[in-house]
Amino acid sequence: MNPENLELQRHAHDYWQIIRNRAGLILFSFLLVFAAAAIITYIMPRKFRGKVEMVIERNAQDVRVEGHSQLDVTSPFADNFLKTQFEIITKRKTLDRVVEKLDLQNRWNHPARQHTISKLLGNLDSQSSIKSDFITVEYYDEDPKLAADIANAVGESYREMRLEVDNARNESAVTQLIAQIAAKEQVTNISLQKMLQIKKDKNIVEMPSYNVQRSAGQDDIITPEGGIVAEAARDVYRLQKDIGDMRAQIVQLQKLQGDDLIRQAGELRVENDTIRKLGPVYQDLLLKKENIVSQGLGPKHQNMISVNAQLAETRKQLLAAAEDYRKNLDVRIEIEHKQLEEIQSLNKEQRDKSISAQSSNQEFLKAKKEWEITEMELAKLKDTKAQKEIDRQMSKTPVTIYQAAEPESRPFKPNVLLHLALGAAVGLMLGFGLAFFLEYLDTSVKSMDDVERQLGVPVLAVIPKDVPVLHRTTGNNPDAEAYRILRTNIEFNRKSPEVNCISVVSGGAGEGKSTTMVNLAYVCAQAGYTTLIIDADLRRPRMHTFFDVASSTGLSTYLTSQMPLEEAVMQTPVPNLYFMPSGIMPADSAGLLNTKRFTDLLTDVKSRFDLVLIDSPPILGVSDASVLAAEVDATIIVVQHRKLPRHMLQRVKQAVDNVGGNVIGVVLNNVDIRSDSSYGYYTGYYSYYNKPQHVSSKDSRRKSKSSAESHAMAPANAGDDVF
Repeated sequence: MNPENLELQRHAHDYWQIIRNRAGLILFSFLLVFAAAAIITYIMPRKFRGKVEMVIERNAQDVRVEGHSQLDVTSPFADNFLKTQFEIITKRKTLDRVVEKLDLQNRWNHPARQHTISKLLGNLDSQSSIKSDFITVEYYDEDPKLAADIANAVGESYREMRLEVDNARNESAVTQLIAQIAAKEQVTNISLQKMLQIKKDKNIVEMPSYNVQRSAGQDDIITPEGGIVAEAARDVYRLQKDIGDMRAQIVQLQKLQGDDLIRQAGELRVENDTIRKLGPVYQDLLLKKENIVSQGLGPKHQNMISVNAQLAETRKQLLAAAEDYRKNLDVRIEIEHKQLEEIQSLNKEQRDKSISAQSSNQEFLKAKKEWEITEMELAKLKDTKAQKEIDRQMSKTPVTIYQAAEPESRPFKPNVLLHLALGAAVGLMLGFGLAFFLEYLDTSVKSMDDVERQLGVPVLAVIPKDVPVLHRTTGNNPDAEAYRILRTNIEFNRKSPEVNCISVVSGGAGEGKSTTMVNLAYVCAQAGYTTLIIDADLRRPRMHTFFDVASSTGLSTYLTSQMPLEEAVMQTPVPNLYFMPSGIMPADSAGLLNTKRFTDLLTDVKSRFDLVLIDSPPILGVSDASVLAAEVDATIIVVQHRKLPRHMLQRVKQAVDNVGGNVIGVVLNNVDIRSDSSYGYYTGYYSYYNKPQHVSSKDSRRKSKSSAESHAMAPANAGDDVF
């Protein structure tokens, strides 16, 4: 599998584990918020909705001043027009009309109008469509009829206000236009009088331009000199065209000879009477000759001779006429050339006079142009005024109401389903948030990885939650397998067979250290090891309660007297299991343990027993545990799952290391395997042991298992102790 997928799967499993561990908190948060949402929804007043849907019409309102368009800030063509109109609906000017129409101030018994406006605005909601000019006005009230009436009144008030604003704008625009037209007419008259005076002073005579088109912005005026120049220009153009046509005919006629000249003379439209008359005759004679030939008559036939004679005579006349026409064209070209030169000479003189006259009339042209511009502006203002008057007289509807509000039969607010759904969603979000936040703040030991990463020592066993004292139970208890695993791991983690004196410590009280040691001693005794339990917790002894014996005689008695070891140690009901109580509580327990007699005691019991387990007080509370850790061969730390912070766990191991102790591992105690499924691999024996089996089969398996374990844990030499 892809490592990234494995990592993702691991994180998902961790998140699911957090949810399972904090399920109570999540459920509590969910129920708390959901109940709060339900209560708030229940106590909220039921309000009905009045809904009006209307369309705001976009009518252009241009006011032109001095030829420039000035658009009002509320112009329908501005980008923020719809937004502006949307906000106007909720403004005081609109709502005051509603209050007056429905007498809301007296109906709601408000002393000040501002309070009425505030209540009206608080229950009013306006919405605009993104892609259209539709605006929806909604009002909510406990009275369905009043809600509908107020919504309709808001729409009607907005419509009336729009009408007043539009009418006032039109009136103002017409008034401004009348003043502007009067001022522009005065300016136009002044410009006209100025132009006429200059025309009179300069003695300017304008001629009507019937055939000459005047382009826009042209500065020239039509004067007598200018008219002569224009007429001469037309004559020059006509003569140049005629000369060109005649030259083209001469070129064509020079290329033709004989019958070709006669045949194409008509096509060239030669202006000669002889050619026009004899040309068709010549063509008829040719046709007549072809008919004679087709009749089979020879060249000596009388008809053929007569036709040939006529053709020869006609051809001779046509050729002579074409030659005369060609010579006539040359003469005409020379005559028109002379006329062209005369006209061009005259045109040059008149052009010079016209240019001189135009140069002297620039002041008149400028005055005339100013008059024309003011005349055009005046015409535009009059057109605008006429349009404004038409708009003022027409009946306009700036707002069209498509759906009026009607009383509803069911309340619109509160939305029970929505509120409950939001409450459920917020409750779950709060629960999950608190769960993950508390998990983030929780620095306690949560997993085997935490222990091994913080301490650098292995986890010897994972003890399930609520494990009883094994020697008080009957039958095959699956909890015993956790301690068998602990026994096996101790065997493989000790450095040598001589390491058989082990102290069991914890960071604080209540972590299950004593129960863990009693059950470990029990499974070791079951396996055939002679096991001794020493209750070295001289401050708060508890070990004697597991065997229901008195603690008046024991370790403290042995250390302060010459009592034989046999009198201080008692045999328990469990075979191979022995117990030394704590004895009477001394004044200085740490000093009592830090004596040569205690060291000799340990040396003695190590030689007599296969395993010596010493129960010590919490190592972070008193110094007794440190003294014991320095005297014994190895130390096991018992850590309650999800209780001791990680930094405190480091201090526990550091306390053992500071006195030269040897920590061989950690027991992770009180693990809830039902919620912490990651420990399923280490507690899988539960499902195995809970399978129904026959008594005989179970007994035989237990015996064979115990025998196999004893054989596996036995030393190489049968006569030597294991520990």
